[in-house]
Amino acid sequence: MHIVVNKSAPKGAKKIYSSVLLRQSYRENGKVKKRTIANLSSCAPGEIKALRLALKYKDDLSVLGSLKETISLQENLSVGAVWTVYQEAKRLGIESALGTSFAGKLALWQVISRVINQGSRLSAVRMAQMHAACDIVDIRRGFDENDMYAEQKWLSDNQEAIEKKLLTIRKGDKKPELFLYDVTSSYLEGDKNYFGKYGYNRDKKKGKKQIVIGLLCDETGEPVSTQVFSGNTQDTATFNSQVRKASESFGCERVTFVGDRGMIKNVHIKKFPKNFHYITAITKSQIKTLIKRDIIQMELFDNEICEVEDNGERYIFRRNPIRADEIHRMRLSKRASIEKLLKKKNVYLHEHPKAKKLIAKKEVEKKIEQLKVGKWLKVNARERILSLEIMEASLKEEELLDGCYVIKTDLSKKEIDAQSAHDRYKDLTLVEKAFRDCKTVSLEVKHIFVRTEKSTRAHVFIVMLAYMIERRLRTAWAKLNLTVEEGIKQLSTLCAIEVKIKGQGSCLKIPIPRKNSQELLNALNITLPTVLPHRNVRVVTRKKLMKQRKML
Repeated sequence: MHIVVNKSAPKGAKKIYSSVLLRQSYRENGKVKKRTIANLSSCAPGEIKALRLALKYKDDLSVLGSLKETISLQENLSVGAVWTVYQEAKRLGIESALGTSFAGKLALWQVISRVINQGSRLSAVRMAQMHAACDIVDIRRGFDENDMYAEQKWLSDNQEAIEKKLLTIRKGDKKPELFLYDVTSSYLEGDKNYFGKYGYNRDKKKGKKQIVIGLLCDETGEPVSTQVFSGNTQDTATFNSQVRKASESFGCERVTFVGDRGMIKNVHIKKFPKNFHYITAITKSQIKTLIKRDIIQMELFDNEICEVEDNGERYIFRRNPIRADEIHRMRLSKRASIEKLLKKKNVYLHEHPKAKKLIAKKEVEKKIEQLKVGKWLKVNARERILSLEIMEASLKEEELLDGCYVIKTDLSKKEIDAQSAHDRYKDLTLVEKAFRDCKTVSLEVKHIFVRTEKSTRAHVFIVMLAYMIERRLRTAWAKLNLTVEEGIKQLSTLCAIEVKIKGQGSCLKIPIPRKNSQELLNALNITLPTVLPHRNVRVVTRKKLMKQRKML
């Protein structure tokens, strides 16, 4: 690796133009070739001299140790994790989509910092004081947490354009023809968030306000768009906005939406643009209706896929024996739990003659209601003994559809065969996986430290972009038997060495990684730079922890 200075004078021009490039020589098929690693034209002369010196002694730093009066070496910021995540952000087109403005660079850092470690905007600023964010992401002016909040407003205002550009980078001129869509909720600890409302809480956090998040993915499960709704918004009420987004924002002319059971209703289907189709599943009550109408026969439910057609709609169905067995065992487990409580209450009634049997009965009935087995199980009280009664007819009817499911689509057999339609519906597990990772694994969208509409939208959008990177890291590091969190922690130990030359500035020299770190980089096909320009950007925080602690 070496530094070259190129000079050129266009014909007829009086001015001579020069550029300083960091270049590398390598062999390919026996021939010596050269490639440009970085453009150093914007570096100060002192910085370029420092780079030349660092390259000269890159294989023997002990030589620099003999130049104590001229050169000093000092541990600098962490570079391994930031460089790795930054390179994946470039490959995914996230850097290009966010742009080169100051706000775009801060947004990129927020995405990178979210992958490295979750937290608030304030924590992202503090992380920039420990990681070489400015030197790698090319942030050339100082910032604090107030700049991060201002950047969130910019990100919210430009989200649609950024999503559209990301899709274009990924697909080119070809428009996607299939979208996977699902929703989830995320509870809030506070009650001041713009979208915070009480609603059906998937996190089982009673008494907590929440927000509802819709996630649109392509056929591979790669996120395309995210949207935030009020916490009391029903799943079906979020769907129309996704259809508009596909047709108006993304310019899709032919699309198939894949949504979970109950997501895509007839009222949505009637409003579909031309050449828009759906693949979804129907509820148990709808299955029973089809059986009563003799459109589907119960004996057709089998391990193999079956298909019937009615009024232009296709029904693809089967019985999953594994799922049927799981439901059966779950039902037995619930029954055993209730029997255990009933036995406990009978012992108590026997040992306490003054205890009221009706109160004990109500407690068992409450358990039955809680476990949702009241259709086939009830408790009786005779004298001072409680007993369970299994209603066999109701239980048999309840077991009838165990493991059975029906997929519904308006696509013709020429457009998609039954197996493919079935598989596309099963691809919704990719969206569910994205929600699990974003909520509970390493990205934790639930730590919402913002209140306003725009900041909340930006926060969720940042988590989506971070998930795109985390997804790539997880796939690449799976063969190393490491989680993303473990890999990031390992790479964070790789720090730059600041080479200071007396009176001539400084640069950042990147040491050779340890074996474990190198394996992580190799799995991603990432090469660390030898040196980095040292921008020495001032990153500060306005909030002082000591003042906050004194107030507590």
